[in-house]
Amino acid sequence: MPNINNLKKYKNIHMIGIGGTSMSGIAEILYNWGFHITGSDLANSESVQTLIHRGIKVTVGHNLEDVKNADVIIYSAAIKQEDPEMVEAKKLHIPTIERADFLGEITRCFKDTICISGTHGKTTTTSMISLCFISALTDPSIQVGAYLKPLDGNYRVGNSEHFIIEACEYVESFLKFSPKAEIILNIDNDHLDYFKTFDNIKKAFIKYVKLLPDDGILVINGDDKNCLELANYTNASIMTYGINNQDVDFYATNIEFNDDGFAKFDVYYNHEYFDTMQLSVPGKHNISNALACIAICTKYKISKDVIKSTLLNFTGAHRRFEYKGKINGIASVYDDYGHHPTEIVATAKSLMNKKYNHSWVIFQPHTYSRTKNLLDDFAKALLNFDNVIVLDIYAARETNTYNISAKDLVNKLHSLGKNALYIPDFNECVDYVKKHIDENDIVLTLGAGTVTNIGPMLVN
Repeated sequence: MPNINNLKKYKNIHMIGIGGTSMSGIAEILYNWGFHITGSDLANSESVQTLIHRGIKVTVGHNLEDVKNADVIIYSAAIKQEDPEMVEAKKLHIPTIERADFLGEITRCFKDTICISGTHGKTTTTSMISLCFISALTDPSIQVGAYLKPLDGNYRVGNSEHFIIEACEYVESFLKFSPKAEIILNIDNDHLDYFKTFDNIKKAFIKYVKLLPDDGILVINGDDKNCLELANYTNASIMTYGINNQDVDFYATNIEFNDDGFAKFDVYYNHEYFDTMQLSVPGKHNISNALACIAICTKYKISKDVIKSTLLNFTGAHRRFEYKGKINGIASVYDDYGHHPTEIVATAKSLMNKKYNHSWVIFQPHTYSRTKNLLDDFAKALLNFDNVIVLDIYAARETNTYNISAKDLVNKLHSLGKNALYIPDFNECVDYVKKHIDENDIVLTLGAGTVTNIGPMLVN
């Protein structure tokens, strides 16, 4: 059982921005541990409704009364200091703790926190590892960055010392955690609104690796030279995996894809045949994610059979190449969270392993800073699709001080010879696609924002 003594000084906890993926998971974990939880969020959402259904009091808007009755306020990074509830908390001298700091406190309740990090693939890999640990009856606690069907949510409260958690590098929040094991999938150019340079991203990961105790475990991607360099900064035991680099502990070979784009491959461990694995999620990048899962699970002595059957039965996390249905019975619609050029290329390659007529992508750029910094890379990544429609940029936490718009991306695509369309209105976009699709086409809605609403509109 986790040791929650360090949290017991807080009986009443109020959470601002409780509807966020990580915040809602924290709320449910605390609620299950017997704390009194209230929360507020500016928007009503699926996660807000789930929390209310579970018995947690959530206000859409502000609730200064709940602030007044709290022993501590937890707030997400998106909340500004001038938020009315934050102002009230300061006025009443109620302590406020940022989400990542508080999650760090939760990691210290467990003897064995397993953190999954990297620019891409965190949610899928966390899901794979979590389900293997559940299948092996280790009773872990879990926090993952998306809805996971077998959990009926994005968290699980277990009674063992294992806490499996997705650890994001944005604003260096993963430096607040106390990991016993780290899986680092890749290090790529992202969140430049915060990091400014790629070198700063690498430095953050070095600091992160240094958090590991000497008896800890570091699992790194042997196909990523930036990951391999991290081994120099820790005394923890190192495990490596790869597809292109076979000078690693675990590697995949004899890769085949079926008509759905799902892979079958042989795994070698220390250059000896380990087993043949099959996936039910598409794309080569998911072979890499599966190898990371196989490596850590083997280290934790989870049996080969459990790993094999869990990976075969895993059909993906919410919004990770998720099948949404058919348009008029003729074209398939998928939805994906990819919002970085590397993720778009990986998704496009997954698509190419499937059998279809033409591909369509409806892309919603996510944040002005990312669109501005990676404009050329976004355009090149989108060239992989036959038909491209671009929506307006989803601002998320930003205001447009970057002098950038979705039209800039469309113009860039035109300059590369791609006849991309700018259709900001969702209804117009849906009408256009429905009029122009052919038999056996595939339509992909892509991005981390509200673009996910278009899939159901197309299918209905």
